[in-house]
Amino acid sequence: MEKFDLIVIGAGAGLSVASDALKEEKRVALMEHGPPGGTCFNTGCIPSKMLIYPADVIRTLEDARAVGIEGHIDRIDIKKIMDRTHSVIGKTRSDMEEQIRSEENLTWYRETAEFVGDYTLKSGHFTLTAPNIVIASGARSLIPPIPGLKEAGFIDNVSLLDLDRLPESIIIVGGGYVGCEYAHFFSAVGTIVTLIGRNPNLLPNEDPEISSIVKSALSEKMAVYTGHEVSRVEKAGEKKLVYARNIEDESRVELEAEEILMAVGRKSNSDLLKPEMTGLKTDSGGWIVVDEYLQTAKPGIWAIGDATGKHMFRHTANYEADVVSHNMLKAGGKEDREAVDYHAVPHAVFTYPTVAAVGMTESEASEAGYEILVGRARYIDAAKGIAMAEEKGFVKAVVEEDTGKILGVSVVGSEAPALVQQVVYMMNTEYQDLMPLIRSQVIHPTTNEVLYNAFADLEHPHHHAEKEERSSQIASSE
Repeated sequence: MEKFDLIVIGAGAGLSVASDALKEEKRVALMEHGPPGGTCFNTGCIPSKMLIYPADVIRTLEDARAVGIEGHIDRIDIKKIMDRTHSVIGKTRSDMEEQIRSEENLTWYRETAEFVGDYTLKSGHFTLTAPNIVIASGARSLIPPIPGLKEAGFIDNVSLLDLDRLPESIIIVGGGYVGCEYAHFFSAVGTIVTLIGRNPNLLPNEDPEISSIVKSALSEKMAVYTGHEVSRVEKAGEKKLVYARNIEDESRVELEAEEILMAVGRKSNSDLLKPEMTGLKTDSGGWIVVDEYLQTAKPGIWAIGDATGKHMFRHTANYEADVVSHNMLKAGGKEDREAVDYHAVPHAVFTYPTVAAVGMTESEASEAGYEILVGRARYIDAAKGIAMAEEKGFVKAVVEEDTGKILGVSVVGSEAPALVQQVVYMMNTEYQDLMPLIRSQVIHPTTNEVLYNAFADLEHPHHHAEKEERSSQIASSE
């Protein structure tokens, strides 16, 4: 039995906690059966964006026609794109591994970890125990039991990175952020794409107005089916057939492509850990249950990142790692502990056009009981938007009526993440209100003016509905 001060399960955001413990001269065990860096670094954010950026360049060149610039793509070197991605990941990963091995008070266990008793874990032939354990075990691709899928074959966000050539055609199953990002990539580099999602809305976690714009934009480049559920898959020679039904009217479609990409969601890795052996609780989805301090049902055992299934973003996992480090290593007592604050968690979807958001959508704010004002602004109504011919760009702001407190903002269009990040800062000021923006001069002409315009356009939601109805009536009469 090896005894440690701290055991960290997972070398993604968990590395941050391990580093903080080492600074406090703790003896730390790191349990990671895969490469260090976590999902984000190895198979998620970093490699996917290294693929998606070339797609952005292609679409930007195409869109430049709207402002009088015409060019052409001579060649898309998919091997170079992939090799560059693997080279960057491989070099950084090697550096991380060397750093881990060089730490004097850190021991790395490379076999899959599982609980075998109270505060006790097994890794291969080793058994470890510690009074403090941090679970940062992450998640993996969810593959539903679709008849024929396994036999026909498919790729996911991990195996996709091993492609050595582009498929001529691909069916992407899943209308969430992974599906929409890779639909953008494959369509831009020349693959015929079909995107199919079970939810009636593409990007179902986004504001419906944002989702509608994205669906319209992607539909110009590919076939998009929302509200469709895949019922079975077949192999047909060199092709694969996907059969799906329309959930609303029960109509059927038959789709054909060379390859299938499964992107329907994520599954907790907690089942690999056997958390019940140490008295941990999981919810119906298998995600580890934690309190507001990120502590599990067992004192001294904490969980962060994708393991909890809450906000599955690397920046959120990094924030949670800081909270756990404070509560576990520095807090002088219960009254000194730090609770997590999720009121302003930002995210972005790097499809085309790009989406970014923070806080609540209009419907979420209303369902939470807030009396709200909603503001909308189009890029094309601002000078910079006109210059860019940005016809699809759009900003939507949701504010509490009485206080001016910002509840949420959604953006679709160029520089969306940068615009939303400005709102994140405002949502973390003392009053979390819109006044810092309203009182500020805004550089002209920039996309920042679109953000300002959305807050300057605040009105009751029913006023917008009335305007939409009048516009619809006028259009019908014409």
